[in-house]
Amino acid sequence: MTTRYTRDHEWIRLDGDIAVVGITDYAQEQLGDIVYVELPEAGKTVEKGGEFCVVESVKAASEVFAPISGEVTEVNAALGDQPGAVNESPEGTGWLIKMKPANKADIDGLMEQAAYAAYLETI
Repeated sequence: MTTRYTRDHEWIRLDGDIAVVGITDYAQEQLGDIVYVELPEAGKTVEKGGEFCVVESVKAASEVFAPISGEVTEVNAALGDQPGAVNESPEGTGWLIKMKPANKADIDGLMEQAAYAAYLETI
């Protein structure tokens, strides 16, 4: 399972036919302590680059954008009670949604970990 990244600091990992999506460690560091996560409904169709979620921290609210188009199949309901999981494990238990990609090949157009790390150095 290869993880890919966007310039907006989302990550996506394909697991069979389902993609898991969340925000990167860099994004959660910039936000600070996350206090609320507004997740979409399962069944919602999201468009690449479109907002699908809002993450609120003690500092600010930040939109999260879909790295690819597809249909939300599951949301991380545990974040309702434990939004801090996004801070503690942004690429693990702090995942946001699972989705069925409209086109799995779209993931290939995103940055691999080395490219994302190089991008972070330019910010």
